Amino acid sequence: MNQNVTTRSLNVDGREVPINGERNLLEVIRKAGIDLPTFCYHSDLSVYGACRLCLVEIEGRGIQGACSTPAEPGMKVRTQTAEIREIRQIAIELLLANHNQQCPTCPKNTACQLQDVARKLGIRKVRFKPLHEPEPLDETSVSLVRDPGKCVLCGDCVRFCAEIQGIGAIDFAFRGHDAAVLPAFGLGLGEGECVNCGQCAAVCPTGALSPRPEVDAVWQALHDPAKTVVAQVAPAVRVALGEIFGLPPGTVSSSQLVTALRRLGVAKVYDTAFSADLTVVEEAHEFLQRKASGQRLPQFTSCCPAWVKFAEQYFPDLLPNLSSCKSPQQMLGALCKAILPAELGIPRRDLVVVSIMPCTAKKFEAKRPEFARDGLPDVDHVLTTQELGRMIEEAGLRFADLEPGSFDLPLGFKTGAGIIFGNSGGVSEAVLRCAVEKLTGQSLANPDFYQVRGEAGVRFADLSVHDTRLRLAVVHGLKNARILAEKVRRGEHALDLIEVMACPGGCVGGAGQPVSRGAAARQSRARGLYDADKHLELHKSQENPFVTGCYQRHLGEVGGHEAHQLLHTRYENRRSPAPSEPPAHGTL
Repeated sequence: MNQNVTTRSLNVDGREVPINGERNLLEVIRKAGIDLPTFCYHSDLSVYGACRLCLVEIEGRGIQGACSTPAEPGMKVRTQTAEIREIRQIAIELLLANHNQQCPTCPKNTACQLQDVARKLGIRKVRFKPLHEPEPLDETSVSLVRDPGKCVLCGDCVRFCAEIQGIGAIDFAFRGHDAAVLPAFGLGLGEGECVNCGQCAAVCPTGALSPRPEVDAVWQALHDPAKTVVAQVAPAVRVALGEIFGLPPGTVSSSQLVTALRRLGVAKVYDTAFSADLTVVEEAHEFLQRKASGQRLPQFTSCCPAWVKFAEQYFPDLLPNLSSCKSPQQMLGALCKAILPAELGIPRRDLVVVSIMPCTAKKFEAKRPEFARDGLPDVDHVLTTQELGRMIEEAGLRFADLEPGSFDLPLGFKTGAGIIFGNSGGVSEAVLRCAVEKLTGQSLANPDFYQVRGEAGVRFADLSVHDTRLRLAVVHGLKNARILAEKVRRGEHALDLIEVMACPGGCVGGAGQPVSRGAAARQSRARGLYDADKHLELHKSQENPFVTGCYQRHLGEVGGHEAHQLLHTRYENRRSPAPSEPPAHGTL
């Protein structure tokens, strides 16, 4: 055997596999094309080693967990033996014995790792009796549902909430066979410090945590002849919905999506990227005013409702630094409720606005009392990408075969700046495309600002525009946001604009997107949005003619009184929230 190969490889089931910086034996084995089962292993999280499914036999060491064992040159590893197979099968049977096995009605059906592993290991019966009595669903959150009967104690949700989001809204409690994953102090998930980002549900391998469904309520509205239903579609949805129907991640499927919504009975289909353009125009105006006065800097973006609630809970002193702009979802909802009843000749109460979002926090945002007028919310229902896919399947529509359709005007026209809002860095880049032209008085020949793109959790950019210096930061993951916000609070960073998104990679990695393992799908979706930007003729929000027309007919001046009344909001301290959510807030 070649000595160079021997010192840099190990033997897996009789094959030499090179070691190239993998964190552990599990990653080397998977690189070799062997998909060892696991529940508690996630590449973005710390190694936990609880599920004991990735066991392997190492010559001279016996049976070890592959996820917690470093890969060493010269190792001889066996991934399949009779003993290992039996241990894995018993582990799955014990989990199934206490598991709510109503799989056909589970929201994770067909995407459940427990279901998948049980099938792959050939589990045909469960020989053990359950030890626990069934527990009720936790439906205290408007964004998420927790089903204790489906928890496998993998700890993925606990570690993500603590390690990536820095919150710890859910954790382990009790010991032995009484061990459980719970919110603190016996509260429901919606009664504690959860910010509704839903990433716990995104990493949950079963249906123990899932987005709270609103499908039935939307069907009810669609079937009510007295109601007129309009829909808005977020940028990140168009590069993910196709995954549910077998298309590669990142495939732009907005044309089939529009047709599907119309076939479901939606009267008008609008693009949230239109109101993202509107957000850019308002937010850039606000930013340049603050920059000129030197007040309330840095300006934090306010498009991510999980970040906004996080700031209200942990950084109330920084709330004046948040942009007062509503999110694109709420801007479009407010516009629909203000404009459409008269245009369609219907009472405001009979107009139903449905948002299709990649995000579970948008469900919470839509129900905040400051986003309602006369008791009627600006956005009535929020469906995740997953939920829309379910409705399309329920209707029996063959998604890939649908004729292409176009968004309705004027609220369906967008520029590339509105499209890239779905990526981490996209909001900053869109604002720069507007603000730089305002500062220079000249049209940008190249609208791309690669300085704010990337995958790092915290990124900085420093630009000189004529005599003006612009210092920006882009953050995704709330733990990263906490660290940066604390430095801002202490005066350690002199920044002008900070973009914050709660989910990894931004909205493309939202908890309402189709279930995926690892970062590959998220990265493909991000590329899809940047490609979509390139395929459009207009790339700057201020070039959107329908946004200009909206100001002329309905909003008056940019940043003016009418625009502020409809498109802006304010925030209040949530440091000591009441037991019920959401608490009372200021009104517009």
